[in-house]
Amino acid sequence: MNLKELSRHLNLSPTTVSRALNGYPEVSETTRARVQAAARAMNYRPNARARGLATGRTQAIAHVIPVSRRHQMVNPIFGDFIAGAGETYARAGYDMVLSIVDDVRQDRVYRDIHARGTVDGIIVSAPAMRDPRIALLNGLGLPFVVHGRATEETAPYSWLDTNNSRSFRRATDFLLDLGHRRIALINGLEDMDFAWRRRRGFEAALIARGLAPDPRLMRAEDMTEVYGFRSARDMLRQAEPPTAFLVSSVISAIGVRRAIHDAGLDMGRDVSVITHDDDLGAFKNDQDVPIFTATRSSVRSAGERVAEMLLQLIRDPGCGPLTEMMEAELIIGASTGPAPQ
Repeated sequence: MNLKELSRHLNLSPTTVSRALNGYPEVSETTRARVQAAARAMNYRPNARARGLATGRTQAIAHVIPVSRRHQMVNPIFGDFIAGAGETYARAGYDMVLSIVDDVRQDRVYRDIHARGTVDGIIVSAPAMRDPRIALLNGLGLPFVVHGRATEETAPYSWLDTNNSRSFRRATDFLLDLGHRRIALINGLEDMDFAWRRRRGFEAALIARGLAPDPRLMRAEDMTEVYGFRSARDMLRQAEPPTAFLVSSVISAIGVRRAIHDAGLDMGRDVSVITHDDDLGAFKNDQDVPIFTATRSSVRSAGERVAEMLLQLIRDPGCGPLTEMMEAELIIGASTGPAPQ
């Protein structure tokens, strides 16, 4: 079935049907719903090339990954995010373009993308505290949405973020309420905005209870299993070891659990662990009694929502900037318990 046949079936003009399927704001919601229902029922799939010619769009979205962050490509967090975003693009008839570039060439790559007109918008992932990509894309006028925030960027831009500071303050308060006073933070790289915010929430909770943050109980590196294992192993060998760990990734938390076991201790009884688990498809933490107590935020849902926001900006450039905050849920699992006496 083509567009003309679908239009005749609905007794609407091809222009109205096309605008309804492409999300133009001047089409009423009643008409849009009717057109979309008919398209699904009749298995209508728009021709991407014809659609692009009609709308002046490429029907493609770019995700540009710096070489220094290329590990993201095999990280299940990135995989879940891309899966959520990709499903949203597919429903809207868009393709996704992934590019890995040298860090020093990012400026040129974004300018080339804009000059060639090969994509309609860009998703910016893993923003740093001061991220030059935001000012660059604002200057180019290319629609973009940041997954996260850049604290030191003052210009307006569209973003979606998890409330990292609040979630880690809440998790730290939970451990403090259990009687823990030596709590370790195993964080991500703290030039990244999310990790800085998590540390700020952790430290604020300690200070509010009259406790000084201890640098010997804080680590900040790339969030791998080995990093979690080595950090926890070294801290547990200290004269005054931590009784609890707050971990920025379930991948690193698995390493922490291994270190606790190797030390002859029981997680949840001798040492407590809270992780940010991101509700990952590859590391499900949703058993009847979850393995880890966790601050849970679905990165797949974040991918879906970021893609929806970008498509909205493409359809209606004047609607931005769009901003949205997701709250993490504290899930109580088997990895936490009262501080040992």
